[in-house]
Amino acid sequence: MVSDMFGELGRAIGDVMGAHGPAVDVAKSFAPSDYSIHFFLQIAVILLVCRIVGWAANRFFGQPQVVGEMIAGVILGPSLFGLFFPDFQATLFPKETRNVLYVGAQFGVGLYMFLVGTTLRLDHFQSKAKSAVGVSAAGIAAPFLFAALITPFLLDIPGLFTDGLGQGPATLFMGACIALTAFPMLARIINERGLANTSLGTLSLTAGAFDDAVSWCVLAVVLATFGAGPGIALLAIVGGLSFALFMYFVGRKLLVPLGRIVEAQGEMSHGILAVILMLYAMSAFFMDAVGIHAVFGGFLLGVCMPRGLLTEEIKKKIEPMTVVFLLPMFFTYSGLNTQLTTVNSLMLLAVALGILLVSIAAKFGACWLAARLAGEDNRTAMGIGALMNARGLMELIIINIGLQKGIIGPTLFAMMVLMAIVTTVMAGPLFEIVYGRKARESGELGALGTETDGDAAREPLVAKPV
Repeated sequence: MVSDMFGELGRAIGDVMGAHGPAVDVAKSFAPSDYSIHFFLQIAVILLVCRIVGWAANRFFGQPQVVGEMIAGVILGPSLFGLFFPDFQATLFPKETRNVLYVGAQFGVGLYMFLVGTTLRLDHFQSKAKSAVGVSAAGIAAPFLFAALITPFLLDIPGLFTDGLGQGPATLFMGACIALTAFPMLARIINERGLANTSLGTLSLTAGAFDDAVSWCVLAVVLATFGAGPGIALLAIVGGLSFALFMYFVGRKLLVPLGRIVEAQGEMSHGILAVILMLYAMSAFFMDAVGIHAVFGGFLLGVCMPRGLLTEEIKKKIEPMTVVFLLPMFFTYSGLNTQLTTVNSLMLLAVALGILLVSIAAKFGACWLAARLAGEDNRTAMGIGALMNARGLMELIIINIGLQKGIIGPTLFAMMVLMAIVTTVMAGPLFEIVYGRKARESGELGALGTETDGDAAREPLVAKPV
């Protein structure tokens, strides 16, 4: 009797992570409770792994927490966790639950970019407009030129691109991938390195935002030529530009009363917080709906927020949950779609190395040269090039789209993942070598923090009044 009870208990425990919904075809489907059970366990594992890997990255390699979180996402995916513990990984992260993580990931990264937008110093941008335009243009033109040179060779290697894909769409896709700057990653590195309120940080962030927006528009053109229809590209370009112009010329004026109310009350009430979150959701929805990306909607809204007590209260009430809880979902979701084991020969490794070198030359080199031509000193130009060269998980987003739409194959996908990881990992150390160390010695920047999570190195996400 007792043994039967323990046997039933064991079976019940073993069935906790199974599907309990009605049968669809052969297997059972997920019930609503199954999604919540998996979600809570996934979040616990994600936070644990992200904090451990982030601490190790900071402690032993001097990398900011954000880089450790990116690597943690890959670790939790099929490349490592799934390679050594495939059954456990599949049980913890079944495909049916990925959509839940996706929504949390998009909400988190968009909300973080909203916070980053509140740090943008428009006075810095205006004073550095010439440099920003030059850096951005170079950061777009050079990658597409290099893409035009290497794509014919890549098309000759079986399995990298889909059979029958023309050279034009393939070149545009590669150009968009190389031109990308990891906008959310760049923003967090800028804040963790103490650059949030500097002209260099504002210049890099502004140029990176424009480069990413152009890359997403180019991707829309590629999808249109690949069967999605020209309306997709037109909607992305016209819709994104219209929203940006509306927010800059009209939205800023409409948001002024929010700042006045908070100043009068001395704090941000729950009602005002609800209004701000609603505006964020609508901004993210619009940019997502037109085919750009939710992060740009959040960023543009943040840029237009009245500075002062309102942005201070936004930071106090929104930033901790966003940085600690929501962003790790973004990194993990992308990592779950990454499979590095497909690059399994010397020839493919050589191709991957070639793509990496070309990407660094196109982005770092071009942005450095453009900044120098715009009148920046060599140290500042090198710092800009180092920051703009990081690609992070925005790269993973765009190549995931390419994989899902049948533009590229798993092997090229893995090569681009390697490029994204290496360029992001090298961004912080390279920046410190070419700019950060001397700037800290001279007092231009504060000392890097020694906290394990890198928070001490992060400047407040609130901009000074402009």
